[in-house]
Amino acid sequence: MGGTLAKFPGWLLLFLLLDRMKKTMKKLLQGDRPFRMAKIFLGALKDGTEVAVKQLSAESKQGVREFLTEIATISAIKHENLVMLHGCCVEGYHRILVYGYVENNSISHVLFGSNDATINLDWKARSKICIGTARGFAYLHEEVKPHIVHRDIKASNILLDGDLNPKIADFGLAKLFPDNITHISTRVAGTIGYLAPEYAMRGQLTKKADVYSFGVLVLEIISGRGNTNTSLPVEEQILLEMTWHLYEENRLLELVDPRLEEYSKEEALRFINVALLCTQATPKIRPTMSQVVALLSEEGTFSEKSLSRPGYISDLKDLKIRPSQAPSAATLRYEGASGSNSTEVTSTSIFSSSEAYSEISGR
Repeated sequence: MGGTLAKFPGWLLLFLLLDRMKKTMKKLLQGDRPFRMAKIFLGALKDGTEVAVKQLSAESKQGVREFLTEIATISAIKHENLVMLHGCCVEGYHRILVYGYVENNSISHVLFGSNDATINLDWKARSKICIGTARGFAYLHEEVKPHIVHRDIKASNILLDGDLNPKIADFGLAKLFPDNITHISTRVAGTIGYLAPEYAMRGQLTKKADVYSFGVLVLEIISGRGNTNTSLPVEEQILLEMTWHLYEENRLLELVDPRLEEYSKEEALRFINVALLCTQATPKIRPTMSQVVALLSEEGTFSEKSLSRPGYISDLKDLKIRPSQAPSAATLRYEGASGSNSTEVTSTSIFSSSEAYSEISGR
């Protein structure tokens, strides 16, 4: 449907898609930062199918042709762990995307939202979410032609349906990745705390940047906390750093969310070790997403002794970027496998203002 929608006049397409809009101006995912530059409404198609209607900001600089090309690419891919794109509408500066409605909001909302959240994610649900999300990214990285790098893997971009199946959403920063290239040099985009350090510093994008972000996401799902929390003691503020310290002291199970009354210790340790493997300082050491699926599903093995200190940018915990305040250069400290040794890199124009929304954002 998405490949032909753009042929209709914008006003007619909008009428067809929103003919039965049920709750005008009811915004979904309220408070999620990625959507502050967009409005999301609950609507319905003529057959009664509920949809999420996302109206992009008029500030977007993306051209109509590029926008439609991107939509055509995304609408052509179908997978059980990807949000379905029903169609789009372009009318002047207005751009609208119509996605399948996912009723249980995002992982971010469920795990980090208000205390009155009615959804309780037990270990079985968390395990299913991790494996399903990995399968979705393996599909994007290895089965779709050309391959797709998401660039913005985070808890608020993984939605949960009625059965708590994960659905990967928001392809606004995605890049097509042909087979014949090793990396893409591009402006750094993504969310603080999930950025692979080598990508944040040099702007050279590979699939392993997504793998790194996924590793951070897994740690969040297991621990039930965000990747950065400056209200905690210094040694606990960066989740990845804290995880490595627990690994060194053979105390990894202390990372598990205390809200989990019952869980498999063996599986929890395996998931945490896989997350550490995904966040290794050297990109080549990180597994592919299909290997991640195998490791999480006990269909593959690796030596835990081969793990070294993960890579992370320690200064990001104090960095907040807003579209109107994005600096043109930043000095970042990269903590890698060398332990206490660190490298300071001054990167020019790493942080840039948004197109559809802030390219470098907080949670």
